[in-house]
Amino acid sequence: MSATLDRPVSAVDPSGGRGNDKSRAERKLGWYLAGPAFVVMLLVTAYPIVQAVFDSLFDYRLTDPQNSSFVGLGNYGVILTDSVWWTSFGVTTFITVVTVAVELVLGFGLALVMLNALKALRPVLRTVILIPYAVITVVSAFAWQFAFSVDSGFVNSWFSFLGATPETDWFGTQGLSLFVICLAEIWKTTPFISLLLLAGLAQVPDVLQEAAKVDGASWWQRLRRVTLPNMKAAIMVAVLFRTLDAFRVFDSVFVMTAGANNTETVSFLAYRQTIERVEIGLGSAVSVLLFLSVVLISALFIKGFKVDLSQARGE
Repeated sequence: MSATLDRPVSAVDPSGGRGNDKSRAERKLGWYLAGPAFVVMLLVTAYPIVQAVFDSLFDYRLTDPQNSSFVGLGNYGVILTDSVWWTSFGVTTFITVVTVAVELVLGFGLALVMLNALKALRPVLRTVILIPYAVITVVSAFAWQFAFSVDSGFVNSWFSFLGATPETDWFGTQGLSLFVICLAEIWKTTPFISLLLLAGLAQVPDVLQEAAKVDGASWWQRLRRVTLPNMKAAIMVAVLFRTLDAFRVFDSVFVMTAGANNTETVSFLAYRQTIERVEIGLGSAVSVLLFLSVVLISALFIKGFKVDLSQARGE
């Protein structure tokens, strides 16, 4: 067998580096086109972030605004030494890891199906797959809560062969509650992952696939040595976007369990501190910690994947 299969195969720029001027021009045009929207988004988001950081430095209750006092980093100390924060952080991490991992596998499978489907069926297939993603998250959460409810749900009869009874309370324990929450998240957002991965699959050069077939590579070898290395950028974007979204999960938890049975996430903890207990200082501190967690996750993903986006575009 040829040595071609002994290492990942990536597309090579035939221009020999002569596309640098074109690349710089495209980046410059990109900044011109995206710049105004970037400035508007920065102005819209900068104030809430700065205000949250400012409020997190005060012992401030909305019911008693006159007695607010500066505590510096005291609110962060209270949160980070409280087991409630670490429980919420652990639940959030668990939901994120499970949902993203399952969605990545299922999304890749759906992307392969859409890529290899007949041309006449591709538009219909993509539309059908996108239906769950088009449903509003709150509506989806209510539907899943109804399906798994002890009183009105129909899932218990479906899972009777697994030992489920009509009295099985899917929201009565932490494990079952997290199972339903993860299931609802996977159902809704897998189409998003599949579309991003489909775009990555479309960028894999057919000539490399054919060369690997000629060398006698199996389907698994072509997947591991040709397909995945050449869609690394798409995988990074899909995993990064979905991880950031999953780490901020709120709607499903709010609708299904309201944080009961230790299913409270970091976003729900911020909501409970700010809205229910009107502890503006502590709630803002939780929000800032959530924001910092998301920034850290983004930095780790970008550094860990080590994707050269210019190479991924074929420059």
